[in-house]
Amino acid sequence: MDKRNGTLTAGRPLREIGVIGAGIVGVPMAALLADGNISSGSDSPVSVCLIQRPSPTSGWKVDALNSGRSPIGGLEPGLQDIITRTVARGSLRASHDYGDIREADVILVCVQTDKKGLEPDYGPLESALAELGNVLQERQSPQAPVVVFESTLAPTTMTTRIRDIFLSFGLVEGRDIHLGNSPNRVMPGFLVERIGTSDKIVGGLAPSTVERIQSLYGSIVREGRLLPTNSLTAEIVKTLENAYRDVRIAYAAETARYCETNDIDFYALRDAVNSRLAQEDEASSDASAVPTGGMLLPTIGVGGHCLPKDGILLLWRKLERGEGINNSLILESRRINEESPGAVLSRLIRDNGSPAGKTVVLLGTAYRFNSEDTRNSPTIALALLIQQYGGRVILHDPYVRPDDQNLKAADLTTCFTNQLDEALNGADWCVICTSHRFYRENVDLLFANSGGPGLWYDGCRCFPEGLPQDGKRRTGGIGDGIQPPSDALIEDVTRGFRGVEKGTANEVDSLIGFLNREYAGDPFNRVKYRTVRELAATCGTGCRMVEPGPLGQEMPSSGFSSRLVTKAFQAYERTGHPERTNR
Repeated sequence: MDKRNGTLTAGRPLREIGVIGAGIVGVPMAALLADGNISSGSDSPVSVCLIQRPSPTSGWKVDALNSGRSPIGGLEPGLQDIITRTVARGSLRASHDYGDIREADVILVCVQTDKKGLEPDYGPLESALAELGNVLQERQSPQAPVVVFESTLAPTTMTTRIRDIFLSFGLVEGRDIHLGNSPNRVMPGFLVERIGTSDKIVGGLAPSTVERIQSLYGSIVREGRLLPTNSLTAEIVKTLENAYRDVRIAYAAETARYCETNDIDFYALRDAVNSRLAQEDEASSDASAVPTGGMLLPTIGVGGHCLPKDGILLLWRKLERGEGINNSLILESRRINEESPGAVLSRLIRDNGSPAGKTVVLLGTAYRFNSEDTRNSPTIALALLIQQYGGRVILHDPYVRPDDQNLKAADLTTCFTNQLDEALNGADWCVICTSHRFYRENVDLLFANSGGPGLWYDGCRCFPEGLPQDGKRRTGGIGDGIQPPSDALIEDVTRGFRGVEKGTANEVDSLIGFLNREYAGDPFNRVKYRTVRELAATCGTGCRMVEPGPLGQEMPSSGFSSRLVTKAFQAYERTGHPERTNR
């Protein structure tokens, strides 16, 4: 498409855009495209149709959007205004019927993907593609549509799964359909902002498809850069960004657990280490800041849809062959982060006794601040552990719906409330699990009830300055030691981080070599580590990969130890560092 006159490069003017999936990616993308002033070649704007399957949990979104209401909860600045405006002028609508996008010039696929064990779970995605393939068989337009996958895909999925699905419907890539992928970098609480300002990777199975997607996305990515590449590289970069974030959180969790055992101020240590790494941020002292430093923040666990699965998706092709499982820092990080809810409960039990017979309030059921998203929420995991110990649990969140499907799946709906005073009244313990702005803005309400909890624990750095003290309540939090870190410990943790980042680079470099040998079918789709590193560095969450190579000296003897550092050295000793051919 030419951005100025709204035409596809080799055909009629762009008139219709379809978007499949009404979640946190599909809704803002559809709204922004409908609001992007893309010319259709006439006086009418381009029409955008959002498709949502009529499921019991999400089917309601179609009616909500068609009435001008955003189906996305939490705090999402700007999104409701855009939806109101575009629905009113007729440029945005929603439907359950895939036939409504049969003649669309461009179709965005924004269906979530998941994992099942050590492999992708593409059930919802493949179901959506079957629906799409059926209607595209009846397409009347002579121009082949461009289909763009915003969904996160395991490396090689575009060539080994997506292309074949369309082929099964008689739709040949490059003739009947043009396939590309531009994996999203959205973040709950910043959906509109991130789409407009973040650098966006644009991949495709052919260079001409990449050019078409770039032209379209230029209408909404107005401050970020559009970064062209091939599909396999785009798949690797997207999954790597979240996998490496998972690694950095796991290293922070290990360090914080050591600090708690030895009464050391983790946040002073974190800031000193990140300063030496030249990867600083404001997250230690600002609860609203997104952590982007080298060593990230420990919390009660790592939730959301992306981080718990994307490392598995990244490694999928090696894992299915049974390769790299024992040596993987990425898999070890998953284990460490999955242990976090249990580690928090162990700390509470160690300091305060068993929760048996006590009422424990968990503030913040969503996995992320200012969001309604409960997917893989560590709060839910912690609640179930407390119940196993005989505690009574009450969950609170100002944004989560009482009929939330993940609460239902965990059988916790009767334990949930949106009313803060109801949650706190008569409770024994309170754990702040999610750093919602709501809690900081209502701090007086948190502590106003004299019959409220006698123990408060900040599990998410919601109050960096510390919880209010009144002499009647015990308080604590992750990494809340008092002693300043020694120079030897700062050096040890810094050196450990260097080993972890180098070990992760070695693991990714080995993976790229494997994928190039086994799956890169032509020169355009080969992957270079240097390109992956450069593209990953454009992610707003601080994905600064280093060059692969030797790990250097082992850890000194301050007493700090790390499973990830040990794993990095073990992997290097077992595999060495073969000559690289994918630079």
